[in-house]
Amino acid sequence: MVNQKFDDLRPYLDEEIAPAMRRIAESEYFPLLSAYVYPSKPVEDVKRMITSYTTIDEFQHQVMKTTNEEVIARSISRFSYEGIDKLDRNACYLFVSNHRDIMLDSALLQQALHYSGYRTTEITFGDNLMSTPLIIDIGKSNKMFKVIRGGGIKDFYANSLHLSEYIRYALTEKRESVWIAQRNGRTKDGVDATDQALVKMFYMSCPGNPVEALAALNIVPVSISYQWEPCDTLKALELYRLRRTGAYAKKPGEDLSSILTGISQPKGEVHIAVGSPLSKADLAPLAGLPHSKLNRQAAALIDAQIRSSYRLTCNSYIAHDLRAQSSLHAARYTQEEKEAFIRRYSHALASGVEDKKMFGDIFLGIYANPVDSQQLCR
Repeated sequence: MVNQKFDDLRPYLDEEIAPAMRRIAESEYFPLLSAYVYPSKPVEDVKRMITSYTTIDEFQHQVMKTTNEEVIARSISRFSYEGIDKLDRNACYLFVSNHRDIMLDSALLQQALHYSGYRTTEITFGDNLMSTPLIIDIGKSNKMFKVIRGGGIKDFYANSLHLSEYIRYALTEKRESVWIAQRNGRTKDGVDATDQALVKMFYMSCPGNPVEALAALNIVPVSISYQWEPCDTLKALELYRLRRTGAYAKKPGEDLSSILTGISQPKGEVHIAVGSPLSKADLAPLAGLPHSKLNRQAAALIDAQIRSSYRLTCNSYIAHDLRAQSSLHAARYTQEEKEAFIRRYSHALASGVEDKKMFGDIFLGIYANPVDSQQLCR
């Protein structure tokens, strides 16, 4: 029986899929979606196919799997993954991932799980992104559940507790794994860091023994790396304006623009590294610590796996050398690769910023900082 307490957050149930498919098929944007996912099929044939689905598994395997394959074929030169085969197929996990792209980080993990013969996960999705009926229908049909953001301190606490309870319910009672980003918002400076408030949220639903509560969630760190960072120029511009003015306000439709840019922009090689679950033994040294210190050290355990397993690419080393004005890592890339990166870098510098030195350092840091982060892990 479904716990109605979570009706405001949860993904759709199988019995809600058929009506959702009809609404998706009737959307004014359906012909565009159909042309992208099924370019060789007439739109009416796709409508008939979509409206025949009655379960989440059908939607995921027939639509989302095909969508992800189109993204990989059109914008990724090589997609690889590791570590999934070490997980227990019968267990449920809380996958905590670094966050480089709004949609693709979770979508590509789902694809890797598909390819490996594992069940997909439920996926957190910010309420700011669930902005239209079409996006809500697609998201909730794809096992996405809502994260409520904003509000005052009292609302923030209540929403965090509600989310914590739902995640524990999904893992322990629904027997569904869950994907969540390690922080609210994408990493824009190349430094992947788990928000300590996220760790606190994980055990809010079971506060008596935080270590036991965290261990019960089967937390698995996940690291995704892109040769060409999705939305790199847009991320650099956001950080640049924040540093110059002390504030940055998103424009209407900016999140949607970032989603579309991330999907369509060439990404080169993309790699996912799935880590090892944080065991009771890993977490045992945290027992008895003040919550603030426990949160910090638990986040550090997650970060250590994410940073050490992040796959550095030629662009990581090129950016590091350009930033340091050195050739320390020259053996790790070719002149052709360096020239390709410099063309991208020069194009970003031409985006109308006043302080090109500041902007350039921010842009290079997106690619270069993981080199430093990984060295600190050794």
